[in-house]
Amino acid sequence: MKYKCLILDHDDTVVNSTATIHHPAFLEALKIMRPGVTISLEDYFRENFHPGFIEYCTQKLGMTDEELDREVGLWRDYVEKHVPDAYDGMKEIIARQKAEGGIVCVVSHSYDFNIKRDYEANGLLQPDMIFGWECPPELRKPNTYALKQIAEQYNLKPQDMVVVDDLKPGYDMARTFGAFFVGAGWANDVLEIREFMKKNSDVYFTKVEELARFLFAE
Repeated sequence: MKYKCLILDHDDTVVNSTATIHHPAFLEALKIMRPGVTISLEDYFRENFHPGFIEYCTQKLGMTDEELDREVGLWRDYVEKHVPDAYDGMKEIIARQKAEGGIVCVVSHSYDFNIKRDYEANGLLQPDMIFGWECPPELRKPNTYALKQIAEQYNLKPQDMVVVDDLKPGYDMARTFGAFFVGAGWANDVLEIREFMKKNSDVYFTKVEELARFLFAE
């Protein structure tokens, strides 16, 4: 075990959810809220990467706060009926981290109850702490609030922690806090995202098994 605390993003890091759930859910919401407007999966990945989903909705689609609340409600209804699959190898990584006395936490833009459900449905051991969309907006990633809370709870230093995430908010959070950052590149092959993550991550992997070898190198 290389790091005492493994901090995982959820969507497109542990579970394959954007392509199978979040993008289809957003398309359904657009049919209701912006008839005639659509977005490809590749562009949806881009917008989530930068400037971010909320910024895309408000700046490019002109959604009001009331419309954002409605969109989140439509998304939640869809997500409650669809469970994403965990990537092969994630179950073993989480189990080994815990078996060797380590800590597993999740910092995500999904709700904590959806994360818990996805872990249970995929047979994953539950995280020790979860910080999701239920956090106040100003405390969500890329804010370092979650990392500070985890460090305080378990008496950790930044060098004891590794963050694994597929998008820029996770990178920004880890960089600001001083934790090691692993770019998760197994969910998409969007050129701009891949180039940024390869350039800026401490290490960048395109396969889950590469992450496993890195975390538990003999």
